[in-house]
Amino acid sequence: MTQTISPAVAAAFAPDVTLRASINLGNPILANKDADGAPVGVSIDLAHAFARRLGVDIELVVFDKAAASVDAVRNERADIGFFAIDPARSEGLRFTEPYVLIEGSYLVVDASPLADNAEVDRGGQRIAVGSGSAYDLFLTREIRQAEIVRMASAPAVLAALRAGEVEVAAGIRQLLESEVRRVPGVRMLPGRFMVIQQAMGLPAGRGADAHSVLAAFVEEMKSTGFVAEALKRHRIEGAVVAPGAASR
Repeated sequence: MTQTISPAVAAAFAPDVTLRASINLGNPILANKDADGAPVGVSIDLAHAFARRLGVDIELVVFDKAAASVDAVRNERADIGFFAIDPARSEGLRFTEPYVLIEGSYLVVDASPLADNAEVDRGGQRIAVGSGSAYDLFLTREIRQAEIVRMASAPAVLAALRAGEVEVAAGIRQLLESEVRRVPGVRMLPGRFMVIQQAMGLPAGRGADAHSVLAAFVEEMKSTGFVAEALKRHRIEGAVVAPGAASR
């Protein structure tokens, strides 16, 4: 059943009658650019659908890094965003339940002695991550012995591994698999070191009613097949639709 949104809640999301959606192009599973340079992807589809639900126009506020996208919503330069759920991002934001689950994995050079994820956290190992990414936040909490080397972007992470500046690259499984296919000399460690829960978020100050509406919208988009169809339409592999909130 399609939710009904009151004018007051619609105004809480888009006081200027334009919904500003923060889009992170650093995660190619959720957002990318088409041949004309326009943003496309699952998060863009969801943003447009939510603007239609509110009955307002939409403006895409585009960033190359997750941290910048998060800050835009936290500081109310955008009204909604699409982020990985993480405790380090909770201040000033409210998240829905996840709509997509993505695996985080490790990449090493072929000659690396590492054979398992559990072997990565050892003294002398350097792990490259995108600064402020979900992997950075997770590994900052979990890694005890290895050194985390924060890079400006995913391409910089991959370049650092190939240049021998680090022993391990951490990132989205799909992106790392693409790197293996693109140029020989690197391989994935089996399995994953984390599961990223991609959710929608809004500034905490927009209120409980606005949060409830956004949370219900996400659950509807999962249950009706909207998210699954968007993943298929954009030919995304390496991500699955998150289970409904009731089954979590």
